[in-house]
Amino acid sequence: MKLRVSTVLGYGAGDAANNLAFSLSGMFLLLYYTDVVGLSAAAVGTLILLVRIWDAFADIFAGRMVDRMTSRWGKFRPFILFGAVPLLLLNVAVFNVPDMSQGAQLAYAYVSYALLGLVYSLVNIPYGSLATAMTQEPSERAKLAAIRGVGANAVIIILVIAISPALKSGGSGLQSLFTSITWIFVAAGAVLYLCTFLTAKERVERTVTQVSFRQTLAALKGNRPLYVLCANTVVVLSGLFALQAAGAFYARDVLGDPSLYILLFLISAAMNFAVAPLMPRIVRAFGKRNAYLTAGGLTVVGGLGTFLLPATPVVLPLAAWALHGLGLAIVGALLWAFEADTVEYGEWKSGIRTEGATYAVFSFTRKISQAIGAAVASYALAIGGYEAGAAHLTDGALMGIRFAAGAVPAITALLAIAIMWRYPLTDSRFQEIVREVAERREQQAEGEEDGAARSAARDAAPAATPTSSTAQ
Repeated sequence: MKLRVSTVLGYGAGDAANNLAFSLSGMFLLLYYTDVVGLSAAAVGTLILLVRIWDAFADIFAGRMVDRMTSRWGKFRPFILFGAVPLLLLNVAVFNVPDMSQGAQLAYAYVSYALLGLVYSLVNIPYGSLATAMTQEPSERAKLAAIRGVGANAVIIILVIAISPALKSGGSGLQSLFTSITWIFVAAGAVLYLCTFLTAKERVERTVTQVSFRQTLAALKGNRPLYVLCANTVVVLSGLFALQAAGAFYARDVLGDPSLYILLFLISAAMNFAVAPLMPRIVRAFGKRNAYLTAGGLTVVGGLGTFLLPATPVVLPLAAWALHGLGLAIVGALLWAFEADTVEYGEWKSGIRTEGATYAVFSFTRKISQAIGAAVASYALAIGGYEAGAAHLTDGALMGIRFAAGAVPAITALLAIAIMWRYPLTDSRFQEIVREVAERREQQAEGEEDGAARSAARDAAPAATPTSSTAQ
C-alpha cells in the first residue's frame, strides 16, 4: 500500500520530536555533566551505563503495554499523544541539575535521567512500532526508515549550530543555553508529536488485537532474524553512540576549533539527507543485506581515518568523517527497515503479530548499545586523563578522544559486517512470507464467514414439529 507524502512527513516529524531528547542527551550529556555540572568522566560513564541498562528494560515493559493496548485511536498513537509533554518536561529536568553538593547532584542526575528514559520508552516504542502497522511494502517501509533519518538529522543540525559556539564558554554560559533550548523543545516537540498523531495511521490488519504474554513469547521464540539483527545493532550502534558522545571533544580538542563541530555534523546530516530519497531505490537495486554490508565497509574506512589522520590539513579528517557519515546514514536507515521485516517473520512463524514486543526487543538492544557506546567514550576520556577546563590536554587525553570518535566505530562496524553476513531473511524470502501471511488471513476470514453463514442458516430454519407415536 502506497503512503501519502503527508503521512511520510508526519511520521518523520515524530522522530524529530524523539531526538529533541534522544540526540541532545546522546551528543551533549557527557559534556554537560563533566564541563557544566563538574562530575568526573568516570562517574558519568558509570551513570550513563547503568541508566541506559535500566532504559533497555523499560523498553520491554513499554512493548508489553503496547501489545495490550486497544483504543479508538489504535494501539500506538495514544502513547504518543499523552506521553509527549511529560517526556519533553523531563528533558528540561535532566539538563538543569540544581546547584547542590556533588553527591546530591549525582543522585539527581541518576533519578532525572532514569525517569526520562522510562517515559521515552513509553513514547518511542509505540512510535517505532507504528511503522510496521502502516504498510508492508518494502519500498514504502524504506521511505519511513529514511524519513526518520531526515527528522533526526534536522534536529542534530539545530543542536550543533545552537550549542557549538558556546563550547568554549563552559559553566554558566552553557547552563543558560541548555535551559533555554530544552524549554523551546517543549513547545516544538509537542507540535511535532501532534503532527505524527494526526497523520500516521494503522492500516495493516491483525488477527489478535490484545496479545497475551504467552502469545508474545511464542511470537518471539523462533524469530531468528530478530536475534541476528539485535546482535548486529548492539555492536554497530555502540560505535555510533561513542562517536556522538565524543564528537564535541573531537572538534574542540583534537581539531582545535569548536566551531568545526557544526561542520562535522552538517557533513553527517548532508549524508543522511542525500541518502534518504535514494533508500527505496537502493533497496530495490541491491537488497537490504548487500547494501548494509557495503555501508559497513565505508564506516570502517571512515572510522580508521578519523582515528589515524592528523588534524592538519583539516580536509583529511573532514573527508574521513564524511565517508564515515555516509556509511552510518545507510546503516541507520536499513536497521529500521530490517526491524519492520522481523515483525512479519514473527507473525509467519507463530500466527501472532506483536509489533510492540518485537520493536521493544530491538529497542532494548539500541539502549544497551547507547549505554556501551557512551560509557566507552567516557572511560576512554578518563583513561586518557581528560580534565575538564584544562588549558592543554595531554597526548593521552587526545588519544582517548580519537579512540572514542574513530577506532571504536571502525571496530564495531567490522564486527557488525561479520554478524550481518549470516542474516537469514533475504528480500525474496520476505516477499514469500508476506504472501503466505496474507493467504492465511484470507483463509481465516473465509472460514469465519462460512461459520457465520452456517450459524445464521441454523437460526433462520423453522423449528421441527414434534410428533407423537403410540406403541402398538
